[in-house]
Amino acid sequence: MIGTPGRPGPGDPAGLRADAPLLDAWLAFREAAASGLVRPFTIPGHKQRLDLVGDVVAGDVPLYAGLDTMKQSGGVLAEAQRRAARFWGADWCRFSVGGSTHGNQALALAVGRPGDEVVVGRTLHRSLLIGLVLAGLRPVWVRPPVDGRTGLPEAVPVAAVARALADHPGAVAVFLGDPSYVGTVGDVAGHAEVAHAAGVPLVVDAAWGAHFGLHPALPPHPLAAGADAVVTSAHKTLPAVSQGALVLARTTASGGRLDAGRLDRAVDATHTTSPAGAILASIDAARALVERDGPALAGRLVHHVRAARTRLRDVPGLEVLDGPQVEAGKLVALLAGTGAHGLAVEQDLIAAGFPVEMADRDTIVAVVTLADGAATVAGLADALAASVERHRGDARPVVPAAAWTVDPEQAIPPREAVFAERMSVPADEAVGRVSAELVAPYPPGVPVLAPGERVTAPGLAALQAARDDGALIAYAADPTLATLQVLRA
Repeated sequence: MIGTPGRPGPGDPAGLRADAPLLDAWLAFREAAASGLVRPFTIPGHKQRLDLVGDVVAGDVPLYAGLDTMKQSGGVLAEAQRRAARFWGADWCRFSVGGSTHGNQALALAVGRPGDEVVVGRTLHRSLLIGLVLAGLRPVWVRPPVDGRTGLPEAVPVAAVARALADHPGAVAVFLGDPSYVGTVGDVAGHAEVAHAAGVPLVVDAAWGAHFGLHPALPPHPLAAGADAVVTSAHKTLPAVSQGALVLARTTASGGRLDAGRLDRAVDATHTTSPAGAILASIDAARALVERDGPALAGRLVHHVRAARTRLRDVPGLEVLDGPQVEAGKLVALLAGTGAHGLAVEQDLIAAGFPVEMADRDTIVAVVTLADGAATVAGLADALAASVERHRGDARPVVPAAAWTVDPEQAIPPREAVFAERMSVPADEAVGRVSAELVAPYPPGVPVLAPGERVTAPGLAALQAARDDGALIAYAADPTLATLQVLRA
């Protein structure tokens, strides 16, 4: 190990190297390559040279024959995953370079057999729906209520999951997203209780909740609340490289409901065999950072978001999402009362150097993380307030986005629809037919129409309204929505 344990070493300004084996291995390889001590005859093809395509490949160190030997004889990945499992209270952990998308799909493959039913929150990300297709699982949808005042989804009620499990006693798992895309949080402990009473695991897509449990003002980590497995994005709210994610679980070895061997096989089946070492090292570094400084960093995050919300409440007609069921990592501004259009506000924010996570007509969603400082967050709030004044108009009623209001009509299982013969028809002729494709305004990427669901007039109208209002219609073969792909009659 190069550098003094507990103190910053070369390229390690935070001093995390001594407690992060993957970070230490990444730094050691970079130092050796820079000094000419390593001349790899392995992939990647750039061979650490920056004179060919430039700095875009700087720091790209592979896991195999990079962070470790080709045979993984150093065990640095296994050790890093062991430390992450210990920190978050799991007995099984895998790092992913495929984001929470990969984690969701792996967990879908790990819980049942083709044809099994699973209870699933309807505001799921598309990655979980694709996971259901890969695994051949049949969804039993549970929908969160929509707050009429804000137009945003609340948490899925525990009672709704309990009813779904009672009505479908053969269901093999419960999949829920918590926190939601807009930061609302639910009763994970209550969901775990009803799932376990039915003898099934609770799987939580906590892509936006990697910082949970780090501070008393934040919700507990889903594992601490009783979840059996959690997928979370280290790159969303922790300072990891894009695509870095973790899958954490309690397995049968520690009294849980998931088999470690099957989890491993599911992760391996859907993961790359050439994982980027820089992403893996950044996950390890982020874990070491929050293990050391998490409460202080999370406390700062909570303070900054509270201050920004207070600032924005001074803007007439502007509301912010807040309260005990809203977590601190999202700053959500509600524009309907100001008359300002969210897409116009978004353009102002981009021009001011403050790009945000999401904007639609009535909503701005900004992600605040452990990396943000007081001046940056205050600058965003000021720019947002100024833009609202610039675009102010007559107050309008709140219209919930299509992603939150869909009422799906499941006709056939998603997997069956994906592999069925399909055809394109004019959109108005698709009503009443079974969809062969997934269609979602993006962000947030929550399906309004999924394979196997019947196209309804309200659903199509909601999608067309989102399109007309400037939203990106993602995943559809025809993003203009002039046509839709349906099952061939």
